[in-house]
Amino acid sequence: MAVSGAVFALAVGQSFAQSPLEATRQYQQRAEWEDRFDATLRSLEAIKSDQPTLSVDTAVYIEAAIQQYGLIVGQGGWPRVTSGKQAMRLGARDQNVVSLRRRLMATGDLEQNAGLSDTFDSYVDAAVRRFQVRHGLTPDGVVGRSTLVALNVPAEVRLAQLETNLVRVRSMSGFLGDRYVMVNIPAAEIEAVENGRVRSRHTAVVGKIDRQTPILNSKIYELNFNPYWTVPVSIIRKDLIPKMKQDPEYLARNRIRIFDWKNNELDWQQIDWNTDEATQYQFRQDPGDENSLGSVRINFHNEHQVYLHDTPSKSLFGSDYRFHSSGCVRVQNVRELITWMLESTTQGWDRSRVDDTIRTGVREDVKLETQVPLYLTYVTAWATPEGVIHFRDDIYNRDGFALADNQDVQANLQ
Repeated sequence: MAVSGAVFALAVGQSFAQSPLEATRQYQQRAEWEDRFDATLRSLEAIKSDQPTLSVDTAVYIEAAIQQYGLIVGQGGWPRVTSGKQAMRLGARDQNVVSLRRRLMATGDLEQNAGLSDTFDSYVDAAVRRFQVRHGLTPDGVVGRSTLVALNVPAEVRLAQLETNLVRVRSMSGFLGDRYVMVNIPAAEIEAVENGRVRSRHTAVVGKIDRQTPILNSKIYELNFNPYWTVPVSIIRKDLIPKMKQDPEYLARNRIRIFDWKNNELDWQQIDWNTDEATQYQFRQDPGDENSLGSVRINFHNEHQVYLHDTPSKSLFGSDYRFHSSGCVRVQNVRELITWMLESTTQGWDRSRVDDTIRTGVREDVKLETQVPLYLTYVTAWATPEGVIHFRDDIYNRDGFALADNQDVQANLQ
């Protein structure tokens, strides 16, 4: 194995400063850690659930989680974890690992018999990754800034989150439809649900703190392939005008054209960019690779002028912090989602036809024969049938108990 070879090379390199016995011991220890990586990945898969976040039973699971966290609070909570200049990770030896072990044991991420060694071994690595998955963080096993902040949210706050979200989930525990789409805003995640099971999950990018994605119930009624993007007035004012002041070539470079309300095209030189005059016109971006909506727009009834859509900025899906939009919801792997939506049509849509339609670059609008219920929700804590308890940052401060630490980590992740 290449990894094992690299570990052995490291041990050989270190042997010049260590005894052969010590070098061999460290090599064997690291090799054991590497051998557990596959097991760690399997354990992370095991905590995923096909149960919808808004399952009819989710309230019961949250109630069990409340009992568990109530006991933790009653016992004084969990210890605070600190870290030195270097983030703690696999292979580290640090006294701070002891408090990390205690913290992970408190919530069951690390087994109680794992011991209180100061070594960050494969068991701690797996426990940190499990904790990261439960908190919507990249499961890299590294106790960096965002993981450290999540570890140090007090048990009392986590208990209060569960109690707050129990009320939210109960209010949504009725029949939501045989097939529906749910966007959990603070989790920046989308579920496509069919017959009480999650058919697919999609990472999302949702609204910034000052341009929030609205909470609402609606129905998806139409898909626009290779769409134009008409720039909303709010974005013209907040983003487009300032960019044109700095770079007059911005519109041309992004294939955005200007029209008056009689559909006459204008040149950018005809507008006074030092005023709000631009808000009186339509700015329309042509379909293509750079179109802000990507290859498809998903329309649903609402008064906020928001929608779900693809995006050319795929890299944002890989971030822990995915609150970058102006209120609309960007969808990772959008083709899988819309293929599922189109299954109920009689027009012969399948993944191949979706791909071909996008490949042509030609505009095409498709009305759904059966509209799909859509729920834009705000759930920051929930539990699964497997007993896995999830938490997310209260990004819009709707839980009612804002934390300085949470606000700090949001600022650092942006």
